[in-house]
Amino acid sequence: MRTLEIDHPLVAHKLTVLRNKETHSSVFRQLADELVTLLAYEATRNVAVAPVELETPVTPMTGTKLANPKPMVVPILRAGLGMLDGLTRLLPTAEVGFLGMVRNDETLEVTTYANRLPDDLSGRQCFVLDPMLATGHTLIAAVDYLHERGARDITCVTLLAAPEGLAAMEAQIDPAIDLTIVTASIDEKLNEKGYIVPGLGDAGDRLFGVVD
Repeated sequence: MRTLEIDHPLVAHKLTVLRNKETHSSVFRQLADELVTLLAYEATRNVAVAPVELETPVTPMTGTKLANPKPMVVPILRAGLGMLDGLTRLLPTAEVGFLGMVRNDETLEVTTYANRLPDDLSGRQCFVLDPMLATGHTLIAAVDYLHERGARDITCVTLLAAPEGLAAMEAQIDPAIDLTIVTASIDEKLNEKGYIVPGLGDAGDRLFGVVD
């Protein structure tokens, strides 16, 4: 497993505004979108490409295009939806699937309640979007779910990650998977409630508002 913590002044600036509890939801959504685009630049560094022949106005040449099969972008509902546009802005030809996953706070078991993905993901590069890598349970379940359908090249893009969650993924994910974690920050720790510290609160609530 590779972990990339993106060290860039624009990433640090936007993340600082996101952390501020006074930041309004509309500003939070906009900055989260911009931040994901910056993260996506690094997350797609090893996207599969193929040569293509073309003619410029001056001469023939060999260029580069995204290879088939197309990449698959998988936001985890609901908070991952707030990251979708930021990544597909750089990968507009990618296909989009969805995973709805919920964790039982008592048993910590993760249940999949929605799946809009191809049955066969063999040969597909998958980009999983989830704002927070806290305990790691949801992303571990998502990666396992994609792996069961044949995915071997999986990149998880998060706004924040906790050391505990990264350690859990390292320990529990099948080493046969080519797994990369791309995040804006590896924070200090999890608190007793499982929130990332210093964190930014509940990303889903701050993106979309509180649902009672």
